[in-house]
Amino acid sequence: MIATSKLRSVALAIILSWGWKRAVLALVAGALSALAMAPFNAWPILFVTFPVLVWLIDGAGAGRYRGVPAAALTGFWFGLGYFVPGLYWIGYAFLVDADTFAWLMPFAVLGLPAYLALFPAIGCALARLIWTRDASRVLALAAALTLSEWLRGHVLTGFPWNTFGYALSTPLALAQPASLVGLWGMTLIAIAIFASPAALIDSGRRGVRPWLAPLAALVVLLAMGTFGAVRLALRPTAMVPDLKLRIMQPNLQQDVKFNYSAKAEVMRKYLTLSDRASGPRATGVHDVNILIWPESAFPFFLTREADAMAQIADLLQPGTVLITGSVRAPDGPRNARVTRAYNSIYVIDHDGNILSVYDKLHLVPFGEYLPLQGLMERLGFEQLTKVQGGFISGTLSRKLDIPRAPRALPLICYEAIFPDYVAAQNSADRPGWMVNLTNDGWFGISTGPHQHLQQAQWRAIEQGLPLVRAANTGISAVIDPLGRNIAELGLGVEGVLDSSLPAAIAPTIYARSGDIPAAVLLAAALLVVFRRRAAKSVAR
Repeated sequence: MIATSKLRSVALAIILSWGWKRAVLALVAGALSALAMAPFNAWPILFVTFPVLVWLIDGAGAGRYRGVPAAALTGFWFGLGYFVPGLYWIGYAFLVDADTFAWLMPFAVLGLPAYLALFPAIGCALARLIWTRDASRVLALAAALTLSEWLRGHVLTGFPWNTFGYALSTPLALAQPASLVGLWGMTLIAIAIFASPAALIDSGRRGVRPWLAPLAALVVLLAMGTFGAVRLALRPTAMVPDLKLRIMQPNLQQDVKFNYSAKAEVMRKYLTLSDRASGPRATGVHDVNILIWPESAFPFFLTREADAMAQIADLLQPGTVLITGSVRAPDGPRNARVTRAYNSIYVIDHDGNILSVYDKLHLVPFGEYLPLQGLMERLGFEQLTKVQGGFISGTLSRKLDIPRAPRALPLICYEAIFPDYVAAQNSADRPGWMVNLTNDGWFGISTGPHQHLQQAQWRAIEQGLPLVRAANTGISAVIDPLGRNIAELGLGVEGVLDSSLPAAIAPTIYARSGDIPAAVLLAAALLVVFRRRAAKSVAR
């Protein structure tokens, strides 16, 4: 009783806060919430921060227009607090060429989070519109924020980085229900679970059992963990027979990676490192079936450099292929001036033949192209990669054909963070694995690459497909269809990673149904909320 009384006193102080105090509370709650993401994974903090958000929205009702503007402002400050520490690492990219881009760093570190904070602002405003006075307001918040998170993942090409559902990543058992409901369903569940302690202050109301909502949340959390533990126990990692991978992680600095004059140095490093023996029984690249190099591996157009192609052919033995990222010039005369290019993946055999090509579909705004490209360039702006006119987006999603191996779904860089994009690839010719080439070297030794890896793991769980990740500076990894890292090369490490390829499992419910299960959960949550609102209206 004493503990409940103290909790009610704290909650009441939060509810009654206004002005700058309300803004600071929301900002701090959002900032602490960022600790739930990789590499910290301190998700229990959300049992504190989300109730604070609920109580702030409770108090917003004292404002005008049913409290919707106050709730929106609360959501904005919460989102800004969440995204600034969660995405600070983006600023590192502006220091790679500091003379050109350093002045833009504050705009990126604060401007992007401010834009992203508009989405929790929308979510909190929507939540206030359907708010209730009992524990069902937790579901109102969960449903509204899930809708706003979905919008964040789609509007203006989308950026679903650190979506709240990723809090349920550790232990791995908690992430397994993503195979049923995907990221958006897990986001709704996570918000409802973590916000549930807010109902503990409702004890003063007649007939209210304040412990029921948090108890139900703990039961759901336990059920999720049990489901995940059983799923992991029943599905040990199986390997594709007679197939060996080698991932080469060069740990090249960006000023070398994009410098044509460093061509010989880059090729020498790649070739030497790729042929390095990595264990007592490994004797070099001839012991490997598939060699994988990271995104945009070369400071030149690979297929236009005959000597580089010849060196690759000399490296590869019969039966070995290379999967590598490279900037690709558009088709045309070889001596034609290239003004724009594709960010691509090549599959190359031991004779130097190009077996398969994929051009990146989902380009990075401000990194690979500028919105309103022509106008921005006339004003003197350029994207970080300095490609005049921006990269060209691919037009066709295609799988990579690889000799003696299952077909692979290619994902370049942050294409791996879009669950809808990956899910949309599912068809009768389902791939056997996903290969994610990336260059996280833009972001230094920071939390960004850890978050990127975490999101890639979720794509494996959602689809029931293994994912192989080759990163320039790390973190490279081989992930099985249940999200287990069976091999990993750490951040900032130079080396090679040898592994077998995990075998795919049967398509998951999410792979077959997409976001339908999440939509059903969302509809159920909204039904409960509207029924409670209707019941309260009748009672009055």
